[in-house]
Amino acid sequence: MLKPIAVEPREGLRIWIRYEDGAEGEIDLSHLEGKGVFKAWQDREFFESVHIAPYRSITWGNDLDLCPDALYMRLTGTTLDEYKELSRTFGVHA
Repeated sequence: MLKPIAVEPREGLRIWIRYEDGAEGEIDLSHLEGKGVFKAWQDREFFESVHIAPYRSITWGNDLDLCPDALYMRLTGTTLDEYKELSRTFGVHA
């Protein structure tokens, strides 16, 4: 599993993220807006508190997080099989 090494909030419900293999870019999370726990993002200050948790997830507060692997695949257009192979090549286990 590739580790995210930086994350920043962007305009709207977008985040910029960089991974240890150099992949980086913006991800639009607006499709989650107002749904369940994601209602918390209506508070802009809360959305801007995004950070990387010690266990690698992209996190807001203590209860809202997103899988860094799923975000990587969304960012790069990588399939699950491609991601697993990339993880092996990069020296980590998926």
